[in-house]
Amino acid sequence: MDTLDSTIADTSDRLKAAVSELAGLQTLLLSDNLDPRILADFRDAVNRVRNTAWAAQQYAEVKVTGNNSTDILSIVAGERIRAAFQLCQAIESDLASTDIRMQAGHLIELSAATKSLHEKLKDIVKDLES
Repeated sequence: MDTLDSTIADTSDRLKAAVSELAGLQTLLLSDNLDPRILADFRDAVNRVRNTAWAAQQYAEVKVTGNNSTDILSIVAGERIRAAFQLCQAIESDLASTDIRMQAGHLIELSAATKSLHEKLKDIVKDLES
């Protein structure tokens, strides 16, 4: 078996294991002892995986049919933007909480990343608003 076949088989095995794990988690989700914030984070993660899996499936089908993949890549980028928006809202809530202690290094890295992103977004949004 060549490397590509091995990678595909490994990915398939991991996906099958994930399906089994999700089935087990479904039972746990029905219990009463869930932290609402952790549950919201879990739901967001599952939604991101679901949307990414859909996009990956669409992209795989596009490669087989030879059609243009631009629309699918745009959908994936849109999903990243939606997820980033949700994460920003969650981080804003975390920063306002007195129960959460933030690590300085992570905050510095996040600040640098958001400054860079803001600079890139500024002109794009300005053009969109014109």
